[in-house]
Amino acid sequence: MSTTATTLPHPAAPSLSWLQRSARGKMLDWLATADGGVVRFSDSHQQRTLGTMAEDGLQASLNVREPDFYSQLATGGSLGFAESYLRNHWQTDDLTTLLRILYRNDRQASGDTSWIAKLTRRAARYSHQLASNTLRGSRRNIAAHYDLSNEFFDLFLDSTGMYSSAYFAEDTFSLREASEAKLQRICEKLDLQPQDHVLEIGTGWGGFALHAAQNYDVRLTTTTISSAQYQKAGQRFEAAGIADRVELLDSDYRDLVGRYDKLVSIEMIEAVGERFLKTFFERCGRLLKPGGRFVLQGIVMPESRYDAYRQGVDFIQKYIFPGGFLPSVAAMQQAVGQTTDLRLHTIEDLSPHYARTLYAWRQRFMRRLDDVRRLGFDDRFIRMWEYYLCYCEAAFSEQAVRVVQVVWDKPKR
Repeated sequence: MSTTATTLPHPAAPSLSWLQRSARGKMLDWLATADGGVVRFSDSHQQRTLGTMAEDGLQASLNVREPDFYSQLATGGSLGFAESYLRNHWQTDDLTTLLRILYRNDRQASGDTSWIAKLTRRAARYSHQLASNTLRGSRRNIAAHYDLSNEFFDLFLDSTGMYSSAYFAEDTFSLREASEAKLQRICEKLDLQPQDHVLEIGTGWGGFALHAAQNYDVRLTTTTISSAQYQKAGQRFEAAGIADRVELLDSDYRDLVGRYDKLVSIEMIEAVGERFLKTFFERCGRLLKPGGRFVLQGIVMPESRYDAYRQGVDFIQKYIFPGGFLPSVAAMQQAVGQTTDLRLHTIEDLSPHYARTLYAWRQRFMRRLDDVRRLGFDDRFIRMWEYYLCYCEAAFSEQAVRVVQVVWDKPKR
């Protein structure tokens, strides 16, 4: 059922520029025809209830506090919408729900077609291209996110230290139990056998290596190019008494040599970049022994959105993961087919589990804001991370992006 609009003029409303009026009008027209939820809009000029109530009852407020919001929307489109939140130009009573409604309508704000927005997108795209994942660029990009500080990530990750989608095999699972279930599921898909030598590309804080070493009779080699992760993972391996069975490397995947029985990579593919997809999979195929198995967990872009995504720069790429890029399943499989003899075995979608994982991280993060500030992060950083966690939760809830576990086998010679 479509809602009716109620206009309440404000006697002291500030005047808007032509650009702001245009962006505001387009946004309200778009929200008025939106499906899948209701947005309670307000600014200094009026209050309106817009959209169509969905069966799941999604509704959220959008309170515009500063006219500059409309300027950001006009010049930046969906990216400007996010940047304006960082500047506290608008507020909402439920950010995840608001973003879910906007995702359901394919894009987050109008204004994307203006010539100013196109110029802004071009500049953002050029800046993103400068963050290419070369050998040097990859270290710089990884440091920008993962080296914020180990103490920061400890505030919201569970004790496994896993910074990837958990697997809620049971509704009653805690975040830690779901993380452990994910690790166990990956080990089972790897079909780990006694004395296997396992290579992990992307150590993180050592969660997978710890789980595999403590539950299976295997050797592990694991690599990260984050100095903070390298330090923390090494400390965890020593404390757990498994350092003699785990070789920890500070090496880019392009520098790895040797042959391994099994290969695993958990949400590292997002840091490879489109330009280097073939390079990554060619290296993986070379590192895996004949008869071996490769399990990859990765965030992927649906095929229907992939071409448009490749041409733009989103909030995550600009503010959270410089150099980040989400491949599609087809793009990965094409790279595998062109550079290796790996054969696709299975693929499993875990997207609903990621939405729940992100919700848990966000709840933990928001409860620790005083600790975040004590680590030296300001309110703008907090709003950026709140937006990031809500943005991703909404995307997985609405299947705008997906997370998959893919298994490839290498034929025996």
